[in-house]
Amino acid sequence: MTRVLITGMSATGKSTIIRELAARGYNAIDLDSPAWSEYRDIDGTSEWVWREDRVRSLLDSTSRGDLFVSGCASNQGEFARRFDHVVLLSAPVAVVLERLASRTTNDFGKDPAERARILDDIAQVEPLLRRAATLELDASAPLERIVPAITALVE
Repeated sequence: MTRVLITGMSATGKSTIIRELAARGYNAIDLDSPAWSEYRDIDGTSEWVWREDRVRSLLDSTSRGDLFVSGCASNQGEFARRFDHVVLLSAPVAVVLERLASRTTNDFGKDPAERARILDDIAQVEPLLRRAATLELDASAPLERIVPAITALVE
């Protein structure tokens, strides 16, 4: 049983990749959804966090076999030791900004304040994710190259 976290900043393709993994028959869950995450006030700041009880139950389950989850939350470090692999998706800032402007499945990043926060996260948070990653992939590469690199972790 291998547990893989796919993480990265907004617009790096986490949701696209997790949907593709699910379409290929893998046990794949997007933690960046209201079923698994929520905004919570932490020290006067609204933070996107995983719902610890639900994520803990998911990771404790032994009946699911290999598991891929995607997401990025301020409390994901609490679960770091629960993953066999942490895949960081990163992309040049220009690619991230273009994806934010053109995506239709998620409105996050359309607002100038949200874009500013994303740019700040790229500068401040992405280096922390990079240190914890067991594999970093260039998210500007074609999906046909990224997905096999991730599935190889469980094969």
